[in-house]
Amino acid sequence: MPSKVEGWKDEVYGNEIRDHLFEFAEKGWDAIPDEEHDAWFERFKWWGLYHQRKGQESYFMMRIGTPNGVLEPGQLRVVGEIADEYARGPVDNPEFGGAYADWTTRQSIQLHWIKLEDIPAIFEKLEANGLSTIQACGDSWRNIVGCPVAGKDEHEHVDAWPVAQTLHEEFKGNAAYSNMPRKWKVSVTGCDEGCGQGDINDLAFEPAVKEVDGEEVTGFNVRVGGGLSRKEPRFARSIDVFCTAEDAPKVSAGISALFRDYGDREDRFNARIKFLMDEWGPEKFRQVLQDEYVDYELPTAGEDLREDYTYNAGEGEHGDHVGVHDQPDGKNYVGLSVLTGRMGAADILELADLAEEYGSGEVRLTQRQNIIVTDVPDAELEAFLDEPLLRDYSPEPHPFMRGSLACTGTEFCSLSITETKNRMVRYARWMRDNVAVPSGVEDFHVHLSGCTASCAQPQIADISLRGMKTRKDGEPVEAFDIGLGGGLGEDPHFADWVEMRVAADEVPGYIQNLLGEYEDRREAGQSFRQFIAAHSEEELQEMGEPEETSYEDPYMHNTKMTWYPYAEEDGMDASPAPTNGTGNSLPADD
Repeated sequence: MPSKVEGWKDEVYGNEIRDHLFEFAEKGWDAIPDEEHDAWFERFKWWGLYHQRKGQESYFMMRIGTPNGVLEPGQLRVVGEIADEYARGPVDNPEFGGAYADWTTRQSIQLHWIKLEDIPAIFEKLEANGLSTIQACGDSWRNIVGCPVAGKDEHEHVDAWPVAQTLHEEFKGNAAYSNMPRKWKVSVTGCDEGCGQGDINDLAFEPAVKEVDGEEVTGFNVRVGGGLSRKEPRFARSIDVFCTAEDAPKVSAGISALFRDYGDREDRFNARIKFLMDEWGPEKFRQVLQDEYVDYELPTAGEDLREDYTYNAGEGEHGDHVGVHDQPDGKNYVGLSVLTGRMGAADILELADLAEEYGSGEVRLTQRQNIIVTDVPDAELEAFLDEPLLRDYSPEPHPFMRGSLACTGTEFCSLSITETKNRMVRYARWMRDNVAVPSGVEDFHVHLSGCTASCAQPQIADISLRGMKTRKDGEPVEAFDIGLGGGLGEDPHFADWVEMRVAADEVPGYIQNLLGEYEDRREAGQSFRQFIAAHSEEELQEMGEPEETSYEDPYMHNTKMTWYPYAEEDGMDASPAPTNGTGNSLPADD
């Protein structure tokens, strides 16, 4: 039997959701029948809207898709203006203020505290400026990711930006691929660094060369079935297929249709394509693709170029595009480090001004939650780097600031178990001020995810933190499982989980102790990832000792059970929600 969600989708899904959404927006929150909340919230995701968690009823997170992370001139300003006008809730965040945007690990944008009544006006402004929320969530093609500087990188084998654009235009809003068994994540990588992170996507195009009719052709090898969530991570597997940029839409259509038709619609836990790949294996997958979904002879895989990959490879090379870099046209792009990917609306608007003053106005978002200003001429570079805003968003950040990621957490997410964003900010600052960076280490990644959904991609970090609960001194406190040694690059590896349920205030001490052991015991030239791989779980448990330090954590209580973790009165009974279109509490039903 199809799952409950499939039943809801059979009734209403895809583009037609918009009319219902606008009708609810006109009538207000109360127009959504209580018994239909789950069904409509599931459908709204297709248009980029997630209902926020318990205690925040009537407020939504809005996700804006930016294919390949590209924001064209003027679009960053639009995002800042929408955040400033519409993304304000009842309580300010103590680190980020009252209005802000999140740059995500999939090169998208998230806004919070969005009111249902404001959605038509927001959509009108987005769409008038070439932006959209369509299929930013839901069981559909998600935002297409890739090298954030595609077309502006001196180290790319093939310009992946036109490919990403074509796929975006082909599959966004396409009724034939609008209702998939589950989310569908696609990556297109054309560069040396491998920053498209194809390994952890459902469908990945990765640079390769192949001899065709006596000529060497640069194109893509195809991998399928990557993903991180549900404590069952998989790296995408080669299906022995090479395609050119021109054929990428045909291959994408075939593989998407295969998943649409053969993916599990009865059990959503098993509905991702990684499980179909587990069941079939690459050979059967390729054969079904060839026999049923593609009308030309699929070439076998070419020579892949993965040995060049430096992105998150754990070998001391950045590959993250932070800093000043040459463009092929003689200009520069400047990657700015955004701690946990969150920027206040005022800073967004200021950065939009700077991007227009010093560059072309175009900016790009990365999968490390950072932002890049492109097209800065040499003559303007020094003045741009001297701008005060770049003191907060540095192109030369400390390794612990540079490498820190965090998901949304209990601030807004119903799945999360722990507070994340503000905690990761505090972790990074404390480590910067108190933990010695091992000699030779320039990159060090700490990814903090509030639950097992893996939105912060913890399995591919040097140190992985996964939200849990534990008891300390007889009291329940927030805690983290700790994994070590994950990363991508030529030879990707998922983190090994070596410590379970470490109290949140003892995690910085654990990292300090472990890095001290690494500095003392490592062999000459041994990277952190190599060091972790060279020791057993028992040895690592002896080296890394959780410990209280001068670090103090204000979020040790059960933030999942608050209506908002940073409210002065944070109990559920203090919540103003649900509220009407102007943010005033709605009266309780008689």
